[in-house]
Amino acid sequence: MITIGITGSKGFIGTHLFNTLSLHPIEYQLIEINRADWSDKKTLTKLVNQCDVIFHLSGVNRNENSDYIYSENIRLASLLLDILYESKHPIKVIFSSSLQENNDSVYGKAKLETRKMFEKWALQTQNIFFGLVIPNVFGPFGKPFYNSFISTFCFQINNGEEPVVISDSVVPLIYVGDLVAEMIGLIDNDSSNFSLAVKPGIEIKVTDVLAKLNGYRSAYLQFGKIPQFDDKFDIQLFNTFRSYIDYANYFPREYILHADNRGSFVELVKLESGGQISFSTTNPGMTRGNHFHTRKIERFCVIKGKAKVEIQRLRHQEVLTFYMNGESPSYIDIPIWYMHNITNVGEEILYTIFWISEQYDPLDADTFIHPK
Repeated sequence: MITIGITGSKGFIGTHLFNTLSLHPIEYQLIEINRADWSDKKTLTKLVNQCDVIFHLSGVNRNENSDYIYSENIRLASLLLDILYESKHPIKVIFSSSLQENNDSVYGKAKLETRKMFEKWALQTQNIFFGLVIPNVFGPFGKPFYNSFISTFCFQINNGEEPVVISDSVVPLIYVGDLVAEMIGLIDNDSSNFSLAVKPGIEIKVTDVLAKLNGYRSAYLQFGKIPQFDDKFDIQLFNTFRSYIDYANYFPREYILHADNRGSFVELVKLESGGQISFSTTNPGMTRGNHFHTRKIERFCVIKGKAKVEIQRLRHQEVLTFYMNGESPSYIDIPIWYMHNITNVGEEILYTIFWISEQYDPLDADTFIHPK
């Protein structure tokens, strides 16, 4: 078992790193080095000396006092290095620096100086050190107005505010889960890299990110649709967006229930990528359908009860009949230009799930009653 210490384990990246490593309790023993531990060198020394690997993530990103940003980052690194220099056993250190090393910001200067301090320690003590130069990180639970402009935009949109783009630049981004995977991969890597450039997952304009987030507001928050995802980044961004929803007050959302003497019908999920999923109950002896489509793809799934499904090609005499039972859940796909219906032939309520390739549009329903 490898003992891993994480400074800043309750921060944005630290939380995701700790949570991911905790999924492997047989491989890793985790030690959290929290803010209070820095005030007691004896406690800090005891924690550090238990570790085989230390992820140093503690630091200050933003503060009204720019001098504090620099001094606090250097102070934390100096405290840790004092103990590392005195340590009697090898310790691998993985440090999270930033692309801002390359600009004139106080934060960037502090990150660069800290990385150089650890580099000097590694060379003098023959320990392994990775200085990760990380692009802009985004993901669920980031602190708005602190960790990322994406955190800020997601927070604002979910609280009825309108984000403002200050600079529409192209930003290199990495999803926090992808970053954590790269960090964990270094645990077993014994070849130091003092300046390891972490590749972004995507480079994208700020306004393009905002357009996607506003699309989620419209599709998901206003209409309950699942947005279209064109790539991995879209899924990551949507999961980030959802983490800022006030779940306690937003859910549950009510469906519109359509009911008549046949039973009930509810549209469950609408997909921006196409189609919708619906649910129905059908009372014993009742029939639904008796219509056909010219382009829609449709699937019937019987999950409880007994059903008879009939399909008949338009202007043909042959009727194909299928019997389905929820005790052995099954489905049937309906061809275009085939009349179709479903009848409850059991004594209990029939439960059916329907998927169809288009969302229902009353102006273009592609649903035609079967001529007699």
